Formats: sequence, C-alpha cells, structure tokens
Amino acid sequence: MGSRVQTDAILQQIAQVLTILLLSPLLHGFIVSIEEKIQRGRGPSIWQPYRDLRKLFSKELVIPVTASWVFRAAPLVAFTAMLTVPILIPVLTNYPLPLSDMGDILGGGLILTLGGFAILLAGLDSGHPYGGLGSSREVMLAILAEPTLIMVFVGITLLAQAMLPFVVNHLLVAQPAVYWSPAHLFLVAAFFILLTVETERLPIHSSIHYEIYMIGEARILEYSGPLLALLKWASWMKQAILYTIFLNVLTVPWGLSAEGTMLGMAGACVALLAKWFALGLVMAVVDTAQSRLRFYRYQEPLALSFLMAILAVVARQI
Repeated sequence: MGSRVQTDAILQQIAQVLTILLLSPLLHGFIVSIEEKIQRGRGPSIWQPYRDLRKLFSKELVIPVTASWVFRAAPLVAFTAMLTVPILIPVLTNYPLPLSDMGDILGGGLILTLGGFAILLAGLDSGHPYGGLGSSREVMLAILAEPTLIMVFVGITLLAQAMLPFVVNHLLVAQPAVYWSPAHLFLVAAFFILLTVETERLPIHSSIHYEIYMIGEARILEYSGPLLALLKWASWMKQAILYTIFLNVLTVPWGLSAEGTMLGMAGACVALLAKWFALGLVMAVVDTAQSRLRFYRYQEPLALSFLMAILAVVARQI
C-alpha cells in the first residue's frame, strides 16, 4: 500500500512538471494572440509556438566561431533550471510531493535566477555586439529586479512564518483576514509589477528586432536550431512558473487538487489554464495600453515594486 502511494505521488510530481513543460507554449501563444487583437491585428494562432518549436528542432545548428562552451551550455542550463522549479511549487496539488522539500520558495527564486544568468553569459560569450547590448541591459534590470524578487519571497515567508509555498497557500485559503491584510495586498502589488519586467511585458522591451528596444531577444540573436528552441521554450516556462507562483501561492490559491485523484488533477489543470489566461489577458492589456517608455524609465516601476515589498515586510511586523 505504501509503495503504491509513493508511486502515485511520483506520477503526480511528473504531471506537474509536464504541465509547465507542455502548456507553457500555449500560454505564450494566447498572450501574443490577444496582444495582436488588442492592436486590431489578426495575430498568429495560439498554437504557433508549438509550430515554431517543431521548425527550430528540425533546423541545422550553427555555432559562431567566437563562441566557447558557455554558448552551448547556457540553453541546457536554462532549460534544466525551468524544469526543476515546478517540483518545488504547487502547480496542480495543494500539498508537497516527492522532492518538493529539497528547496523552499527562496531556492526556487535562485534557480530561476540561475537560468537567466546562464543566458546573460551566453549573450556576452557570442561576441556579437547585440548580444553584449542585451546582456548589459539585462544586468541593469536585474540590479533592481532580482533583489525585489527575493524581497517578495521574503515577505511571503514572513507572512506564513514558513518557507514552503504550500504553507502560504493553505494559510491564505484558511484565513481570509490574512488574505485581505495590508501585508498580503502589498505583496500582490509588488509581485504583479515584477511580473511585467520578468516576463517582458513592461513597455521597454521589444519582441521584434529593433535594436533600440531589444533586451531578451538581443541576447539570443546568434542562436539557431535546437539551441534556440530550448532558449525560447525555457523563457516560456519561466513565464508560466512565475504566473503559477503569483496565482496558486499568492493571489488565487484555490482550484488545486487536495487528494491527487486523476479527476482532481485534471480539474486543477483546467483551473490553472483558466487562471493563466485571465492573468495573460491583464498582462496583454498592460503591455499594449501604455505608450512605449524610454529604457531608463525601467527604474520607476521596479523601485515602486521594491517599495511595495518593503512595506509588506514592515506591515507584517506591526
């Protein structure tokens, strides 16, 4: 009986990772499609990211002559990091699964940062001027974004007096007073602003090849074929992971499976998709409704997000 329970838990853990792996391109496709429709364009199909991955995996791999082993290793490091985080967070279940205790919410944040750091190094390693430009801009963003992310996670930890995201989820469900407390509301606001930066929805980024705006795209211009596919897939998984943490841990901690049955897991998957799409719609409106900002205006929303996180910590201690 015990071995069967353990096997079921392992299968549930695999299901969580596969949910992020297989559905993250769908989330990206939905957001891109909605943005085009808001701008009165036809837009691509929400299934286009899957077609792009299939095309890239079938193409030839071209490596710049100036690149070292860092260029080859970065996509694998980023992709592996994004596969690791879903093990630590509530994706489909509201209780820990095998290996969930190998890291806490701060550990998950550090793993996300590791993936971004690997891509940053790859942009510098390629020797392409746009790669260096994108990496330098990313570092300027990270100077404020990464401490803010850690401060938000610290605030979440203080809110629940625990470092496991499952404890935070249970606390917010069980105690409405905590859910509507100033500390929690400040954390939600701080994390939301941070999401616009971490998922490239702040209007200083550009997903098209305009060098004046490029940040994320500039770092991977020299990639092609399967390595480019891994990088794009890793960025879509990062977006899905951050959305999942924001929704399942902090904002909408309902709709998760409590017993891990097949029907419950399927329902949790549908609920997660619905929450993703609702947040994606909000993000698309935020990205398209604002005029494009000068790059150096990035400090304003990030400083506000950091201030919100600090206020959350202070409010929790009062």
